[in-house]
Amino acid sequence: MRRFRWWWAPAVAFFALMVFNVQDLLRAAPPTRPDASDREAARRTASSPRGVIDEREDVASPEIVSGPGVIEPAAPETGVGAAVPGRIARIAVAEGELVAIGAPLVELDATVERAAAEATEAEVAAARAQLAQVVRGSPDEEVRAVVADAETARLRAELSRGVADRLAKAMAAGGVTRDEFERAEGVANADASTARAADARRGAVLAKARREDVQLARARLAATEARRDQALAALERLTVRSPIAGEVLTVMRRAGEYYQPGAEPLVVIGDTSTLTVRMDVDERDLGRVEVGARATVRANAYPGVEFGGRVIRLGRRMGQKRVRTDEPGERHDTKVLQVIVALDDRAGLVVGQRVTCWVGGASP
Repeated sequence: MRRFRWWWAPAVAFFALMVFNVQDLLRAAPPTRPDASDREAARRTASSPRGVIDEREDVASPEIVSGPGVIEPAAPETGVGAAVPGRIARIAVAEGELVAIGAPLVELDATVERAAAEATEAEVAAARAQLAQVVRGSPDEEVRAVVADAETARLRAELSRGVADRLAKAMAAGGVTRDEFERAEGVANADASTARAADARRGAVLAKARREDVQLARARLAATEARRDQALAALERLTVRSPIAGEVLTVMRRAGEYYQPGAEPLVVIGDTSTLTVRMDVDERDLGRVEVGARATVRANAYPGVEFGGRVIRLGRRMGQKRVRTDEPGERHDTKVLQVIVALDDRAGLVVGQRVTCWVGGASP
């Protein structure tokens, strides 16, 4: 007889187990057919603990389209930022505050810009004074001095001419030499030239400012005013103002932080005078939703309260779901259309709150 192998017994047992499993699978019922235990589990009714609100909604009738939504302002929210970087010096508003167009929201540090604006204001004042002086003419003291110089030069020229004339007569009589006469004639001519120059200066002063001087002074004033306006504009850019009238929804930054353009906004503002609901409608239900249809909105924060509304706009492009219900069985890979519902009453609702919408008839 052959010698018994120890591994024969495990091999025979494994083969017998495989045959038994195959026969059990062949005799088993289809997995999609509910059995007695499944029917018993389906008949159970879940109950919420005492004091806990059951957030489940009843199943709507076939003619009603339901879907999750989120509360939004009537117009899109506006994220307001600054055009230049800088340290935040002051936050001028608080969340929930109503602001008008142009109201200051945030002020950046403006120490350097404010000093530059004050310096340009001083330059403008100096340029205006200089222009006034040029237009008014030279001071009275300068006028009197120039007139006196011109009169002195005239008298000196007359005296020199008289001496030269007397020497000319004396030279004709042989009383003086020709050299003496020529020296006297040269002095007379020089004094006459000096007198003419002094008289010209007197005429210019008495005529007050020349046109070229006035134009130059006005040009300097215009340049200083342009620099002043530039400095004031740079100073104004450091005050962030509201572009719309609405409610301050979120203040994103705090005083003392450094702001850099391109990052998150400083303040978020929205027009909350009228609220809307952005509802996600599954692509299978698009044919049952139309503009003007009545809508009903429920919020978990207000059990038993219904908010009425009307569909005012349908999206023009399918997209991914934006509103999440956080339910375990929720699907995120479906295409949805954004439907905007205008609410008749906004009492108690806040921007960003999640709600459930029904469109097409009375709520379930």
